[in-house]
Amino acid sequence: MSVKPIKIGYSLSLSGILAANGKTALLAHKLWEENINSRGGLLGRPVQLVCIDDQTNPNLVAGIYQKLITEEKVDLIIGGYGDNSIKPAMPLAIEQNRFIVGLMGLAVNQEFNYENYFVMIPTGLNPGTALTEGFFAVAAKQQPKPETVAILCADAPFSKSPVQGAKDNCAKQGMKVVFEESYPLTTTDFSPFIKRVQQTGADILFMCSYVSDSVGLIRAINKEGLQAKLVGGAMIGPQNGSVKLELGPLLNGLVNYEYWLPVQKLMYPGVQEMIEKYQARAQQEGTDPLGYYVAPMAYAQLQILEQAITATQSLDDNALATYTRDAVFHTVVGDIKFGKGGGWTEPRVLTVQYQQITNNTVAQFKDAKTQVVLNPETLSSGKLIYPYTKTKK
Repeated sequence: MSVKPIKIGYSLSLSGILAANGKTALLAHKLWEENINSRGGLLGRPVQLVCIDDQTNPNLVAGIYQKLITEEKVDLIIGGYGDNSIKPAMPLAIEQNRFIVGLMGLAVNQEFNYENYFVMIPTGLNPGTALTEGFFAVAAKQQPKPETVAILCADAPFSKSPVQGAKDNCAKQGMKVVFEESYPLTTTDFSPFIKRVQQTGADILFMCSYVSDSVGLIRAINKEGLQAKLVGGAMIGPQNGSVKLELGPLLNGLVNYEYWLPVQKLMYPGVQEMIEKYQARAQQEGTDPLGYYVAPMAYAQLQILEQAITATQSLDDNALATYTRDAVFHTVVGDIKFGKGGGWTEPRVLTVQYQQITNNTVAQFKDAKTQVVLNPETLSSGKLIYPYTKTKK
């Protein structure tokens, strides 16, 4: 291999409130870098990842990408984790006509409509509705069918799209929203909110929450003995291994979204080996002990880059983007094709129920039976326990 590496630059939230997911992404990226270099690199050159911490501060992102391009002289850029890290990088990427693959940004490109942007997130071309479509589809199949919905969400920009999507899915399934309230992100006691939900007698409690408030909400729901028939929705947090270990049996009955889990139908080529390598190093790297939520998507993000470079034999941004618009990619999260706006042509958000959790050990969550895939039906691994109160007996 020649001495000069191919430099791939980006920012990740390695400190601040999204650090848990940023660190998980970085470890997955390192595993890809080690794998590709052990096989001779790309275009006969070693690959070097240049990752800078954006501290979960969107105001730092544009400056980081400017530095990566002008000082570090990176050959290519990729997007960081989530809207916070991707969106502020977009104006510079567009100005310089760069090819960019982001990680788990929900609706970044709706504003820019940039044709050279692609994103690794299984929410398809209509992310707001796709995130919650499975939740309400599962609800609608129950007998008797639940009719009323209470919505409880964080008062923050990230919740607007999923909440609107939930309302659209409610209407589609003939359900009625009877309660809607938002809480400030500074909230620490969620019992008053859960008590108000309880008073409505709503069949479904739909929540859209961030990591720390998800923990607080789940604790309050268990403490107050909520009687709703279906509970969950679009909560960020329960997907993270550290949160799973913290809450353990308190998660039982919750129905929420996930992006990948170690169930038989999702064991795509290479994913088990990657997860095993990830978990073997998670403790020393201080990352999510399981890695199911972010690691497969992060690894696949760089597989997209790898396959585009290999196919085009080029580092030219336009050549890579042109190829990526039409190709089918074979990744650890299955075959991926991108559509308009850079989303997946086929959404594949998993609707999951946490079941039969008896303790707070890692082994509990390595067992696929504790996280049952309900939707899409083609990937299902078990049946819903309904109503929610039945899971608490």
